[in-house]
Amino acid sequence: MARDIQLTLIGKPGCHLCDDAREVVQAVVAEFEQDAARRISLDEQSILDDEALRARYAEEIPVLLIDGEVHTYWRVDPVRLKTALCAKG
Repeated sequence: MARDIQLTLIGKPGCHLCDDAREVVQAVVAEFEQDAARRISLDEQSILDDEALRARYAEEIPVLLIDGEVHTYWRVDPVRLKTALCAKG
């Protein structure tokens, strides 16, 4: 049975760190596409669209959540992300 993992990338348009984080996350997720043990979905949210997100994360974007828990902010390390996703299996 596959384990569903929800990634949430919180950022805003025009943020170069957010663009960099998105590329890293998408590349790592692509590596797991054939993994039958994990189904990984990515949702993106903008702090410009949500006052609560803006109040909480405005100084930390981009923020990456794994299953609702903060994994990292500012920069996404691909090795650390892969390790965290493997541990979720």
